Amino acid sequence: MVSSDIRREILKRLEQAEVEHSVRVLYACESGSRAWNFASPDSDYDVRFIYVRNMDWYLSFDVEARRDVIEYPIVDAIDCGGWDIRKALYLFTRTNGALLEWLRSPIHYIERGSFAQDLRELAPTAMNARALCYHYSHMARGNAREYLFSDRVRLKKYFYVLRPLFAIRYIEQDRGIPPVPFEDLVEAVAPDYLREDIARLLAMKRSTGELGLGDPMPEINEFIESELQRHGDTFSGQDRPDVNESAVARIRLNEIFRTAVLGNDSSAA
Repeated sequence: MVSSDIRREILKRLEQAEVEHSVRVLYACESGSRAWNFASPDSDYDVRFIYVRNMDWYLSFDVEARRDVIEYPIVDAIDCGGWDIRKALYLFTRTNGALLEWLRSPIHYIERGSFAQDLRELAPTAMNARALCYHYSHMARGNAREYLFSDRVRLKKYFYVLRPLFAIRYIEQDRGIPPVPFEDLVEAVAPDYLREDIARLLAMKRSTGELGLGDPMPEINEFIESELQRHGDTFSGQDRPDVNESAVARIRLNEIFRTAVLGNDSSAA
């Protein structure tokens, strides 16, 4: 899914980010449609990474006020951005859906030390299933409302609605954290009567530069509407779970944080 030339260029840019910002990338992966396995031939490369700084940075009294993201403009279809380890670990306590997908992406560029694997192992017991459903519900409702309920629809947006709806089904069935590749979700929880239409859409998405406007697909639309109605207000409003208060998880996250920071200082010595 990622050519050797593109991979080399991505690694080069990650190395440049390390030098420019005096950081060490602990983990870098592909996010978005390429990780979900429904990329178009001209889809961007959504490179996401988590980095650590030296110990002095984290011992500064104003560390909370300092910038905790690194972002670059899209160049040559490569969209590259990352989070500081403190930001990533805080979002982990909130069962951040994007972070969980990064950790489970099938496409890795960098994985140093045990940081990413430690979080993968902790995630099943530390995640809040309802918070993860909030994440996917917001994604599904936003894309459905904007792109699918009209006489002509943005065909590619079916994936951006079906995938989160299937993810919610996966969670509701107590299967754990949803898989990242779209077809794994389809195989696990999609109704049989939708699979032919989904397969046809996938073939179109993977073979054309951009799926444009088209006629609505009645059975898929009916499924989407029925799922959104079934959810009702369950995943909306002010009821979203806040920070996970598990003392065990916090102790483990502090261990993971210290290991990464101390390891970074050791490697720089």
